[in-house]
Amino acid sequence: MADENETKDEQVDDESTRTVESVADKAPEALDDEELLEESEDSLTYSNGVIEKIVALATREVPHVLGMKGNLMHFVQEQFGAENLTKGVTVEVTDDNRVVVNISVIIEYGAYAPDIFEDVKERVTDRLEAMTGLRVAGINLRIEDVVTPEEYEATRSHAEEKND
Repeated sequence: MADENETKDEQVDDESTRTVESVADKAPEALDDEELLEESEDSLTYSNGVIEKIVALATREVPHVLGMKGNLMHFVQEQFGAENLTKGVTVEVTDDNRVVVNISVIIEYGAYAPDIFEDVKERVTDRLEAMTGLRVAGINLRIEDVVTPEEYEATRSHAEEKND
């Protein structure tokens, strides 16, 4: 059982935000400086949208990832000229504050998908941990389409012309 003088709480404010916090009831003189920082009543909260945006931007940095594949809502937003930077990404934060990431991408024809998967895992894990301190519990990468760079640019140009 945990010591009665020390409790560790994880609080979820609502479905779209995650709070990471630790609360200690120990007397301040019983804690060293590092423990005081770790066991205060302060909290740092990330919305799921922030985590998704970091993941999406990190994924786009990987060579041979041409784009992200979103759902119907993203398609409708794009038809009205809005670009959703979190398109193709969903995240789930576990009870122990680790992140499970689901990513849907369009990759370049001829590229080796297992290498892309490894690069995405490394880049996303590095960026999330460096920017938020959150640990990645797992990454699920779904290849939605394989196209040549020329096909991808032609599709993007056509979509941009429709919005003008």
